[in-house]
Amino acid sequence: MRLQRHGSKKRPFYFIVVADARAPRDGKFIQKIGTYNPLTVPATIQLDRQKALEWLHKGAQPTDTVRRILSFKGVLYLKHLLRGVKLGLFDEATAMVKFQKWHEEHEATMKKRTEEHKKQQRAKKPGGARPFVKKVENKGSEAAPASEA
Repeated sequence: MRLQRHGSKKRPFYFIVVADARAPRDGKFIQKIGTYNPLTVPATIQLDRQKALEWLHKGAQPTDTVRRILSFKGVLYLKHLLRGVKLGLFDEATAMVKFQKWHEEHEATMKKRTEEHKKQQRAKKPGGARPFVKKVENKGSEAAPASEA
């Protein structure tokens, strides 16, 4: 499992694919399981969890970056939980409840991060409302007393 680069120069966009190790990076692949766009904040990841999990069970080895993506999307955690079911530590319903709980917490964290990023971006803008209003108020208050005296 690896990334297959697309997009123009300095504007990368990747497909997450299952490919033979001997195939070239952007060459022949067995199956496309998702996309990854690192240019957006946060990075946009579309992934078919079932296909990814299926390939991991078949023995597919993800690259380091794909491993991080799978971990971020919860595929590796789901594989871990299903291994616990297989060993008889708990049943499948309990595993799905644990995964749903994790998924909800993860989504809340990501929503919070996105909102914080948007807030920081608004604060960085030079023409933002808050700094602009302060400058206008300072100039106006200094000019009024000078004209009276």
